[in-house]
Amino acid sequence: MTVSGLLNIFNELPAFGKLVAELDEKKSVPALTLPLSARTAVLAQLYRQRNVPVLLITSKVESAAAWIQALEMWLPPGDVMRRLPEPTPLPYDRGPWSERSRADRLTVLTRLMAGQHPQMHALDTPPLIVTSARAFLQKTLPKRRFMTSTRVLRVGQIIDLEKLTEMWLGIGYEEVSVVEAAGQFSRRGGIIDIFPIATPYPVRIELFGDEIDTMRTFDPATQRSIDVNGSAKADTIIVPPTREALPGVAAEFALSLPDDLDPQPEEGNLPSWRDDIPDLRAGKAFPNLEYYLPLLYPQPASLLDYLPTEALVVVDDWRELATAVSELHDHADQMANEQTSLPPNFESPLFTWDTIKDVLNWWQPLILGDGADEDEVERPYLDLASSFEPGPRYGGQVRPLLTQLKSAQKEGDRVVVLSQQAARLKDLWQEEIRDIPPESLILRGVITPETENGDEGARPFTRSPLHPTQTLAELPEPGTLTFIQGALPEGFVLVRREDDEILLDLLTDAEIFGWNRPAPRRWRSPRPIAPEARFADITAGDYVVHLEYGIGRFAGLVVRNIGGMEREYLLMEYANGDTLYVPAHHADRLSKWVGSDERPPNMHRLGEKSWTQAKAKAQKAADELADELLDLYATRETIAGHAFAPDAEWQAELEASFPYRETEDQLRVIAEVKADMEESQPMDRLVCGDVGYGKTEVALRAAFKAVMDSKQVAILVPTTVLAQQHYNTFYERLRPF
Repeated sequence: MTVSGLLNIFNELPAFGKLVAELDEKKSVPALTLPLSARTAVLAQLYRQRNVPVLLITSKVESAAAWIQALEMWLPPGDVMRRLPEPTPLPYDRGPWSERSRADRLTVLTRLMAGQHPQMHALDTPPLIVTSARAFLQKTLPKRRFMTSTRVLRVGQIIDLEKLTEMWLGIGYEEVSVVEAAGQFSRRGGIIDIFPIATPYPVRIELFGDEIDTMRTFDPATQRSIDVNGSAKADTIIVPPTREALPGVAAEFALSLPDDLDPQPEEGNLPSWRDDIPDLRAGKAFPNLEYYLPLLYPQPASLLDYLPTEALVVVDDWRELATAVSELHDHADQMANEQTSLPPNFESPLFTWDTIKDVLNWWQPLILGDGADEDEVERPYLDLASSFEPGPRYGGQVRPLLTQLKSAQKEGDRVVVLSQQAARLKDLWQEEIRDIPPESLILRGVITPETENGDEGARPFTRSPLHPTQTLAELPEPGTLTFIQGALPEGFVLVRREDDEILLDLLTDAEIFGWNRPAPRRWRSPRPIAPEARFADITAGDYVVHLEYGIGRFAGLVVRNIGGMEREYLLMEYANGDTLYVPAHHADRLSKWVGSDERPPNMHRLGEKSWTQAKAKAQKAADELADELLDLYATRETIAGHAFAPDAEWQAELEASFPYRETEDQLRVIAEVKADMEESQPMDRLVCGDVGYGKTEVALRAAFKAVMDSKQVAILVPTTVLAQQHYNTFYERLRPF
C-alpha cells in the first residue's frame, strides 16, 4: 500500500520549492517546526526529489519504527529504506549483540560505502537510513578500517585463496563444512561458499585455478542455486566484515594487556571480562566481542563519518533528540557505576552529546520539528508549516463526514480518504449518492461535460470518479474523491498560502473515527544473557532437581583437576552426605525446585530407587488423566452443534481494518478458529499468547463472525479495567458497521 502519487502536490507549494533550492545550495535552513502529520510526507518528497542519501535521526527507538512504517506508506515499494538498529545489550552490559542487530547495522554501513569504496559502484537508488539516538551514538569501527576490511570479488579476478580465507577469518567469518547462516564460509577444493553478512543469500564461487570462473547465489536450506533478480549468476559480490569489533584488531589490543590480571575480590566466583582475554588474544569472534569496541579503536567512528558529502542529514526534533541523549548518558553512567570491574581505560560505548553535536552541526542538518532554543531564527519565506492545517474531526459520526465529502466535491477539492475501513466507507458513500442527480456531482474544471450532437451547452451526466484502491501512484485530479486502504497517524489539509487554495484534504482514521494508528509493534527477541547471569536464579543453598538423580542442594561452582585438565563442576549435595559433581555443560539437566509451600523438600539419596519410583508414579497418574481426557473428547466429537456460515463480505471489510500486519502465527490461529466455527462439532480451542500478541484480534473476528450468523456473543474478562479496554476496542472497530 502506498500513496506516493500524493507527494507531487508539494511541487505546487512555493515554500517547498525554496526549501529544495536552499538545500541544493548547501545553505543552513532553520527548523521547519512542521506538525507531526506532515513530517513524513515532506521528508519522502525531499528524498524523491533530491536523489541523495538521507539520514533521519529520531529520539526514541519507537519513533524510528513509526517513521519506517509511515514512510512505507508514502514511498513506492523498493529496497531503499534501512533502519540502523540499536545494539542488543545496554551500555556497559557484557551481553552479546544479536545476529540480527549485527547484520542490519553492517548492511547499513555497506550500503553507505557504495560509491565511496574504490571497488564499489554507487547504488541506482540512494539509501534512506532511519535511526534512533541510541543507535546513532554508538561508537563503531573507523570508516577507513571498514573499507580496507571489505573485499569485492568479480568474475575473472585472480585471487590468493589462502590469503583470502585468512582475511575472512580476521574480519569475523567462520569456516564451516556447510554454509547455513550469514557470516560463514566453506572450502571444498575449487569451490568456495560464502554468506556475506549484508546479502540475503550465500554465494558459491567456482575457481579455475586461481581465477574466479563463476559465482552463483544459492539457497542455504537446499544448497541449490536460486534466482535473484531473474538470475542465479552474480558478476560481483561484496564481502564486508561480520563484526564492528574486528577479531584481528582485538588480538592486537590484547597484546597490550598485562599478564597478571587476577580477579578482584569483589567479583567473587562470577565470570568477568578477564575470562575473555584468551579469546581476545587468539583473535576469535566470540559472542560478546562488541563489548570491547571502545577499546579497539583509538579514534572510533560515528554513523556520520560514513555518509558521502552530498548526503542530507535530517533531525526529527532537535529538542527531543537532546533530551533523549541526556537520558541515555544518565542511564549509561548508572550502568557503569553498577559494574564490579571494567577493563583498564574503558570508556563509554556512546559518543558524548558535545562531541556528536559538533559533527552534526557541520552537516547543517534539516530539522523537521523544533530546533534548539538558541537557534530560533525567523525565515518567513520558508514558512512551510503554515501550509498544513489539521483536518476536521468527526468522532466516528459518519453522517457529517458524508455531508462534508459532498460539499468538498461541489467545491472541487481533492479529497483522499486513507482508512483501515476504506471499503466500508466507500460503500456508505455510494449509498449516500445513490439518489442524487448526477449533474449535482459534477467536478468543476475536471470532467469535460458530455454533449449531445456537439452542443456545448448541454447538461453533463458524468458522475464523480471513485477509486477504491490500495495504491495511489499518480496525483488525483482536483475534485476527485479517492478511498485507499491503509493507515497513517494523522491527516492534514494542505493549503497554498499565496492564494489560500486547498490543494489536498487527506483524511485518516484519526480524523474520521478519533483513533490514531497504533504505534508499531516492537517484537522483542529475548535479550542475550551475559555469562555472569547464567546461574543468576540459582545460588548456593538452593534446592534443585536433577533429571536422573532427583532433589538435592546446590553447593556452588567448583574446579577439579581430572586427567591434567581443570574443569568447572556444579557441586550437588544429597541426603546422608552424598555429593555429585555435575559438569558445567550438563547444567541443562538441573532446574530450581519449586514447592507449594515454604517447607524444604526431602532430599534423595544417590543409588536409591525413590526418585525412579516417584517419576513412575507421576507417569502413571498422567496416563490415567490422558485416558479420562480421551473418553471426554470422544464423547464431545459425537455431539452436533451449530455450524457457522463461511465469511461474508463484511467479515473481509472488518479484517481489512486491522491496524497491524498480521503475523504468520496470528493468521494461522484465525484460520483455525474460523474453521472450528464452521464445523458442527463443538469448538475446544485455547488461544494462548503473551500480552500484546494479538489475542483480542482473534476474539474480535470470531465474535463478528458469530453476530453475522445472528448469534449473541459474551466476553468474560477478569477485571473491570480490562472489560472497559475491550469495550473500547470493540466499539472503535465495529463502529462503522
